[in-house]
Order: sequence, then structure tokens, then C-alpha cells
Amino acid sequence: MIIKFDYLVIGSGIAGLSFALKVADHGQVGILAKRSLTDTNTNLAQGGIAAVMGQDDLLEYHVQDTLASGGGLSRLETVKTVVEAGPKMIQELRAFGVPFTASVDHPDQPELGREGGHSHRRIIHSKDMTGQTVQKVLAEKILAHPNIKVFDHYLALDLLQEKDPQGQMRVTGAWVLNIAEGDVLAMTAKVTVLATGGSGKVYLYTTNPDGASGDGLAMGWRAGADVANLEFVQFHPTCLFHPQLHNFLISEAVRGEGARLINSEGVPIMRDHPQGDLACRDVVALAIDSEMKSSGADNVFLDITHRPPEFVRDRFPKIYSTCLSLGLDITRQPIPVVPAAHYQCGGLLVDLDGRTTRPGLYAIGEVAATGLHGANRLASNSLLEALVMADRASRAAQEEAKGIGYPRLTEPYSPWPGGRLGHAPAEAVLITQSWDEIRRFMWNYVGIVRSDQRLTMAAKRLELVKAEIDEFFRNFEVDADLVEVRNIAVVAELIIRSASTRQESRGLHFSLSWPQQDDLNFKRDTVLRNESPLLFPGLSA
Repeated sequence: MIIKFDYLVIGSGIAGLSFALKVADHGQVGILAKRSLTDTNTNLAQGGIAAVMGQDDLLEYHVQDTLASGGGLSRLETVKTVVEAGPKMIQELRAFGVPFTASVDHPDQPELGREGGHSHRRIIHSKDMTGQTVQKVLAEKILAHPNIKVFDHYLALDLLQEKDPQGQMRVTGAWVLNIAEGDVLAMTAKVTVLATGGSGKVYLYTTNPDGASGDGLAMGWRAGADVANLEFVQFHPTCLFHPQLHNFLISEAVRGEGARLINSEGVPIMRDHPQGDLACRDVVALAIDSEMKSSGADNVFLDITHRPPEFVRDRFPKIYSTCLSLGLDITRQPIPVVPAAHYQCGGLLVDLDGRTTRPGLYAIGEVAATGLHGANRLASNSLLEALVMADRASRAAQEEAKGIGYPRLTEPYSPWPGGRLGHAPAEAVLITQSWDEIRRFMWNYVGIVRSDQRLTMAAKRLELVKAEIDEFFRNFEVDADLVEVRNIAVVAELIIRSASTRQESRGLHFSLSWPQQDDLNFKRDTVLRNESPLLFPGLSA
């Protein structure tokens, strides 16, 4: 079966939905959602969107803060482009009907919060449910648009490609698995957009949803697109530590409102840093990791009990109610927290319009490496980047699509003979074991603190697990679990290779073997190129 679109968007977070809305008046759009339309990283984002809106703030301050956080690797042109577009993006969302929290003193203006690494209050938010609020508004508009077709519970497997008139391979859509029915079909498009989010599930502990298995990154790599800076994995300092809830984020905005990180004795952990608890995330996560290892503790604490209870309940209703449901009253008790894998700062290498190095393929949002984040993402710059890059990519894609005919795919050929809704019990156990094995050694050896020895051990372990996964693909029919564990293995390999290449410590990459920052040799991107891409043309002659 072949389904044709002008634009195929793989992913349904803020980047994918924004892009789709902006091109939908110019052609037919298909959106693939691996789970439901709202089961995304965006939906979990609590803090907000960074944009210069305050009277005492300036665009150049936001630029400077972003560059400082990026550890010398942020691209100045990208930073300026994204920051300068920030106020416009906020106004667009407000025009869409996104109900940002209003300022008490100026009800016609949004309330501004502050987070780590920011010199001024510039976080526009909707209480502590910003992502959920934005996702809901965008999803409603998506479902109401006649030119947009949403495919819930459809998983992209690999990218289709065909030769253009000049003989160059071009991405023309994707092979897709209908998870509910088990069918493999082809979706073709003039322009294909990866907006699949990050890859937090490559680690044992993460704030990401279960679907964050790095699918877009893995597909793009297999198709021959370059990747960059994948050694820079951001570990959020404050994930709730509780046996009943493993991936609930405690927003950095809590620290922005005065919460302090303390150890079990009540001693402030960040007391010696000039920015204190509002230092950048790489610094705070490393400090917490050091405290836990030196004390032998399983966690540290985040204390906001000194603020008035009514303020905490009003400013952080979701965090308050979630913790209370677990028997923890954050107005009276410190919150137990640990670092957890949170954000992929690298990704598929793109230009300022979201184009990857593979013709016909765009990447926006967390899956893309735009040059904004460098070695460490500044808090709340991610949703901003997603909005700005979706806007720029939508305009570039419209121009590109004008001069392109529909792909010539006529008789689909798939490397997967069909699909089953599940594996036999023994097969399912084997796949689960492979997934768990990868996540555990990535956490232990390629986590907050690394070394050459740990990276070598991780690479050897991964080689064995990949052999098992290859065996699965030779013997089993395709299903979602197998596809995800295959993608996780690809992402793990790319992170290990990138981390092994960077023989220094910078931003989110800290190596015991190379503890110093080396600007002479490593003040540059880590770019990996796939010299043997996997091509699935499925073309007529």
C-alpha cells in the first residue's frame, strides 16, 4: 500500500505540529505519531519557553547566556537567529490561544520565570504545565485542519530514497508499521521531516517518555545523514526519586523560585558556586553526582519549604499534586531528587533551515543539531528552538516542494516480510534483555562521568548486544519493540563513538581520562558520517 503526501512529518511534538500547521495550506500533510498525538516530550515539558520579554532584558543578554552555557561550541549565527525570533514565536502562540500565565502587575503581559544559566527572568510559562498546554492547543488545530491526516500508533521504520534527475539519492518518504494491524506500508512525500524528539530511553534513568528511543536519529543515520555532538547528553539535575514514579521531572523553575539543593544533613550542595543553585545544568548535575558518590547516598534533596505554601501550590500545581499523591508535601518536606538523562544536545546535522545533509530530509526539534545548544543546553531554549526551526523549515520546505514532482514509487518492496503484533514469550524476553543491557551499561559507563576505559567497556558490550539484535532481525518479523531496540543500539553506538572522539572535558562531556578543556584541539563539533548508508529505494526502473 502506498500513501502520498506533499509533506510527511514523523513526530508529533511542538516542532512537528508547528511545521505541519504552517505548510498545511500549501499541500497535503501526513503526521506519524508512534503512540497518541500527545504522547511526546513536549507534553512533559514543565518549565517554559525562553524569550526576551522583560523591560530590563535584552536580546544580547539572552545570546550571551546561551553562548556561555554552550561551552564554546554554540554557533553564533544560530544563537542570534533563534533568540531574535523568540518574542515573535510567543506572540504567535498567544494568538493561537495558548494561555500563558499572566503577570500579576501587568495582566496583558506574561509572567516571567527564571531558570539556571539565565541572567534575567525570561521564561514564559503556563504554571508548571507549559508543554502540555501548548501541545493541547496545537493538537486541536491539527485535528481541525482539512489538509492534515494524523496516523496514531504508526511507527516509521526506515526512510525511502530514490535518485533525482542528477543521479543523487533523495529521501522520498518512509516505510511505516501500522502497530495496531501489524502491516508495513509506504508513505511517500516531496519533503520528509523528522521531528521525533530525543533518545532518553537509551539510559536506565530518564525523564523522557517510553517512546523516546531515538528513532529519527537512527533512521537518518542509516539513510546517510551526518550527525553531530552526540556525546553531549544533558542529565537534568532534579528527577523525582521515588519507587512509584521513575521519570517525573522537578522543573528547574523550582530552583528559579528559590529552592535549594541540599544533602541529607541539610548542607547546601551548590554553596561554593558563584551562581549557586542556578548554575547551568552540567555543573549542577556533576555536583550532585559527586555528592552522591562521596556520601554513598541514593539521592539528594530539593528544598522549597521556606516559600509560602500558597505560593508553591499556585506556581507549581502539577508538581505539588503529583508529589502529594505519593505522600510528599513539598511545602513541608524537601523533595528527594537524582539526575536523569533528559535532553539530546546533538543530533542530525542541519543548516539554519532544518535541512539535513541528505536531500529531501529535514530535521527539527530535539532530533536536530542546529548549533544552538553546543556542549550544554540553556534551560527552556529547547521549545524556543523547536518553534523557530519549524517556522524556518516550513518556509524552506514550501519553496523546495514547488519544484518537485511526487516520488515515483510504484511497487513497494519492504525488507520486512510483514508484521506480527507480538513475539513469542521467549523472543520478547530476549528483546527486553537486550534493551535493559544497553540502558544499564550506558548509565554506568557513558553517563555523567566517563573515562576511556568505561567507553571501551561500553563499546565491547554493545558489540555483543548488536549481534543479538541482528540475529533477531534475521529470524523475527517486524514489530515495534524490535524496531525500538534496534534504534536504541544505533543511538548508543553513536554516543559512544562521539564521546570516544572527544579527548577533553567540556560541557556535558566529563572524562576522568581527559579532565581539562582543550580549546586548541577540540573547540569544534564532533561530526560522524555514515559511509555505507542503508538504502531502501523500492523503485520501479
